[in-house]
Amino acid sequence: MSLLYVLIAVLILLLLMVVLKINAFISLIVVALIAGVMQGMSPLEAITSIKSGMGSTLGSLALVLGFGAMLGKLMENSGAAQTIAMTLIAKFGRKHVQWAAVMTGFIVGIALFYETGFVILIPLVFTIAKAAKLPVLYIGMPVAAALITAHGFVPPHPGPTAIAQIFNANLGLTLLYGIVIAIPSVIISGVYYPRLFKKESLETNIPKELFSAKEFDDDELPSFGISLFTALIPVLLMGLHAGFEIFAPESSLMPFLAFIGEPSIALLVAVIVAIFTFGLMQKFSMKELMNSIASSVSSIAMILLIIGAGGAFKQVLVDSGVADYVSEIVKDMSFSPLLLAWLIAALLRLALGSATVAGMTAAGIMVPVLAGAGVNAELLVLAIGAGSMTFSHVNDAGFWIYKEYFNLSVGKTIKTWSMMTLISSLIGLGGVMLLNMFV
Repeated sequence: MSLLYVLIAVLILLLLMVVLKINAFISLIVVALIAGVMQGMSPLEAITSIKSGMGSTLGSLALVLGFGAMLGKLMENSGAAQTIAMTLIAKFGRKHVQWAAVMTGFIVGIALFYETGFVILIPLVFTIAKAAKLPVLYIGMPVAAALITAHGFVPPHPGPTAIAQIFNANLGLTLLYGIVIAIPSVIISGVYYPRLFKKESLETNIPKELFSAKEFDDDELPSFGISLFTALIPVLLMGLHAGFEIFAPESSLMPFLAFIGEPSIALLVAVIVAIFTFGLMQKFSMKELMNSIASSVSSIAMILLIIGAGGAFKQVLVDSGVADYVSEIVKDMSFSPLLLAWLIAALLRLALGSATVAGMTAAGIMVPVLAGAGVNAELLVLAIGAGSMTFSHVNDAGFWIYKEYFNLSVGKTIKTWSMMTLISSLIGLGGVMLLNMFV
């Protein structure tokens, strides 16, 4: 009956979030309690398990998410994102402007949360489209595809980072594999898919009330080299550690690289550097910088709670014995665990809307697969990440952000945004299955 109880718990979660529109954090905690009691735990045991899950999940993630938000705010306030975008556009030229848009979205998307990156870059999309005399969505779709794909595949974004922590996966390897899988996903969904439309069908009226972001003068902007280097510091440090782990694991540098390549330390280094490169060097006072950093944390408060609640739900499933039950089933299953993980995450994404909640819930259900099937932990993280991006629609905040900023109808948003996320998800799944043949 364990899986039946899990199904009932998930259906209750859908009822609370989709029908009753109750906040995801509250819904997950309530459902975690219900699931624990249904599985035979006492209410006190259930709440103890919830506290344990919250603590273990947030213990390692609070620093990563906090420093990530700080770095994003410093990029926003300094105009560094604008520098990266405009330089790439100038280098690529009008003919290849989509490639510049993809690179901009991916570079900025590594450092910023999806929503933050979208709001920062969309005014630039409007500016570039107008200057290049191209349809807005012809430029906007590549940027959106890059941002959402980085959000699903690339640590230190909340979803892949939290799921990697649940599976005890190597974050450096997850980052490397994630980038390898994300590149074809972004190219196909963000560059080639928009080209299937007639260009005039990608045109839209720019909503003037939303096109109000600050435009920086050239003398106010940090240089391209400094902007790019600072934004990529976390990736460079984590990638360096992962590279040594793979190719020189016995190196005497490993203890130091393990320290600076640890995600929270890598982001802390980037924030400290950004205080100088995006702050003091741009004539911001230390007081202004600290106020920006303090305000940045408020933007991630709810996502921290949702991730923690997802970890609590996962812990209840583990502590109540569901994990062992699922492990017994999965152990003899011929169905690919990676495909199963993608499917569970995809179904939850379709039902719940939130990629983070879908990923965390799927991870909780799939915890025993690692022991039961010997599947690669990093690829399992990415399979869930791919599934959690599937077909964003009307129950997803990202759907409405895209729709309103581009001033689209619901139907046109589904044709462009929803289908684009589905394509990226499927290409991501294909990449995971292909990598699974070699790692």
